[in-house]
Amino acid sequence: MGLLRLLVLAVLASEPRMAGGAETVGNSSEGLLEFYIGKFRYFKLNRLSPEDAILRHISSNASFLIFQIHSQYQNTTISFSKTLLRNTSGTGTDRGLVFILRPEQSMCTWHLETLDAEPVQNMAIPLTYSERDPVPGGCNLEFDLDIDPNIYLEYNFFETTIKFAPANLGYARGTNPLPCDIGTGRDSRWRLLYDVYQYFLPENDLTQEALLKHLQRMAEVPQVKANAIKVVTLTANDKTSVSFFSLRGQGVLYNVIVRDPLLNTSAAYVPAHTYACSFEAKEGNCSSLRRVSTKVFFTLFALLGLFICFFGHRFWKTELFFIGFIFMGFFFYVLITRLTLLTYDVRLILTAVAGSVGGILLVAAWWRFGILLLCMLCVGLVLGFLISSVMFFTPLGNLKIFQDDGVFWVTFSCIAVIIPVVFMGCLRILNILTCGFIGSYSVVLAFDSYLYTSLSYITLNVLKRALNVDFHRAFTTVPFQTNDFIILAVWGMLAVSGITLQIRRERGRPFFPPHPYKLWKRERERRVTNILDPSYHIPPLRERLCGQLTQIKELFRKEQPAGERTPLLL
Repeated sequence: MGLLRLLVLAVLASEPRMAGGAETVGNSSEGLLEFYIGKFRYFKLNRLSPEDAILRHISSNASFLIFQIHSQYQNTTISFSKTLLRNTSGTGTDRGLVFILRPEQSMCTWHLETLDAEPVQNMAIPLTYSERDPVPGGCNLEFDLDIDPNIYLEYNFFETTIKFAPANLGYARGTNPLPCDIGTGRDSRWRLLYDVYQYFLPENDLTQEALLKHLQRMAEVPQVKANAIKVVTLTANDKTSVSFFSLRGQGVLYNVIVRDPLLNTSAAYVPAHTYACSFEAKEGNCSSLRRVSTKVFFTLFALLGLFICFFGHRFWKTELFFIGFIFMGFFFYVLITRLTLLTYDVRLILTAVAGSVGGILLVAAWWRFGILLLCMLCVGLVLGFLISSVMFFTPLGNLKIFQDDGVFWVTFSCIAVIIPVVFMGCLRILNILTCGFIGSYSVVLAFDSYLYTSLSYITLNVLKRALNVDFHRAFTTVPFQTNDFIILAVWGMLAVSGITLQIRRERGRPFFPPHPYKLWKRERERRVTNILDPSYHIPPLRERLCGQLTQIKELFRKEQPAGERTPLLL
C-alpha cells in the first residue's frame, strides 16, 4: 500500500499543469490526512514526518479550490508535490495554494512539511469556487507562485504593510484563463474591486488557541463580511498594497475579498495575521514588550499627573513644571530619535532630564517675569494637543485628505491653537480643565505600560507620525474592547472628579497667585527698612552658611585632652 501511495504522488508531480492533484482511484487515501470542503482540521506536523493530504468528492460545479494552512509563528511548507519548487510551493505561517481543476477531476492531493525543530500545531481548510468567481492572485507578476492567493505581510515599529497579487476573472474547467494585461474594459480583470478587512484578536491574548479559533472567522467570504471591519476598497488601478500602523503585542488578522461587480460574485484571499513582534526573539519578544524603564518613567509621570489632576491649580508652580516637562520632553524625544541612533533606554533617560529642565525653565520664567498669558498659552497648547489628538484618533483621521502631511499638521496645529484662544477670557477654567484632562490621561499612559490599552494610541499615533516620514499612509484603526471601556471610564471619572473638586475649592479665591518676584522684592525691601521686624536682625545668607559650616567642622574636630599638656621636667 505504501508503494501505491508513492506511485500516486509521483503521477501527481509529473502533471504538466502544477495547479492541482490528479484524480486517483481505489483506497489511495490510506495513511493520508483527509480533508473535507469547508471543514477546518487541526493537526500537528513534525520535521521528521512530513504529511501528504487528500481531498475527495469535489463538486463538478467547482472550477478551482484554495487550500490554506495556518500556524501561530512556526513556518509550514505546502506544495503540490514532494519536490519543492519556488513556483509550486509556499512556506510561512499563513499560506495557501490555488488548484485549477480539470474536467471530471474530483480529488486533489498535496504535500505538507515543516523544518522547525519543535512540532507545529496547524489548522487547514479547503474552499471551492465556481467559474463565475474571481480567482485570487490569478494575475500574479510579483511573487513566486503562478497563481498566488496569499497576503504577504511586513511590519516594523511604526507600520504594518500587506501586499497581494491582483486577481483574474473566473473561467470554466478545461478552458484557458483570460489574459491579464490585454484590454482594460468591462470584460477584463480591471473591473474587479478589492475590499481590505481587518479583525482584532482579544487584547492581551497571545495564545495559539485564540488565534486559530478566530482565524476561522476570516477564511470564507460571508464570515469575513460579518465579523471583520472593512478598512478600504481598492480598484484594479490602485496599488495592491495597504499600510496600517503597528500594534505591538496585539493580534490582528487581515484579509482581502475580491469582488466582481458585474456578476455579483466574490472570493477571499488567504488571511494573514501578525502581532507586530517576534515570539522567538531573546529580547523584546511578544511576551516581554513592556520595558522596566518605560514602567518606571510612566509610573512616576502618572503620580505627578494624578496630583495635578486634583491639586494643580492650587499648586501653580508644580503644574507649570508638569506642563514644561511635557513640552520639552515631547520635542526633545522627537529630535533625538530622528537625529541619533541611541538605544530606547538612553533616549528615555535623556528625555526625562530634558523634560525636567523644561519644567524648571517654565517655573523660573514665571517666577522672574510673571507673564501669565505666556504660561497660560503653554497650558492651553498642551490641552489643545490632547483634544486634537483625540479628534484624529477617531475615523476622521483615516480620511484620505489627511494622508498628506502638510494638510494633517496644519489642521492639527490649528485645532491645538484654537483651544487657548477660545478660553482666553476665562483663564482659570482653562487651567483647571487642563489639570483634569492632562493629569488623568497620564494615568492612562501608566496603565498601558503594564496592560495593553488602545487609548494610549491617542497621543502615540501623533508621536509616531512625527518620527516616521512614511506613517502618513498607514490606517490608524485600533481595537476597542473591554479593557478600553474600563480605562475610558476611569479616565473620565478622574477628569470629572478633579475638575469638579478644583472648581469648588477655588470658588471665592484669587484666580492666580501674584507675581513671585515682586513679592520677594517687596519683602526684601520691607526687611531692610523695618528694624522692628525680627527678620531684620537675621544675618545675611553668606554669614549663615559660614556659621553652619563652622558648626559642621566642630563635629569632626578631635577633642583635646584636659590637664597638663607638656611633659614633666626631670
